[in-house]
Amino acid sequence: MTLQPAPLGGSAIDQPARLIRMKEVVELVGLARPTIYKLMSQPESNFPQPVKLTDSTARGAPVAWVLSEVQAWTRARIAARDKVAA
Repeated sequence: MTLQPAPLGGSAIDQPARLIRMKEVVELVGLARPTIYKLMSQPESNFPQPVKLTDSTARGAPVAWVLSEVQAWTRARIAARDKVAA
């Protein structure tokens, strides 16, 4: 089975979620790794939680973030800035 790209105007549910690792999260949001983990521990920050890539419960088990969730968090930060400026 091959995945076909969704036609323009198609539902977001038709497109597979892209997972990104910490290195790319750091690059996208411009924050250091420890700051990202701190935000994840603060529910009021609404920073996206990672997705476990394996069933391992060991510390350091591989995780990734959903790209669209990280982008939505970034857009929310921009909107909050614009709201304060207005």
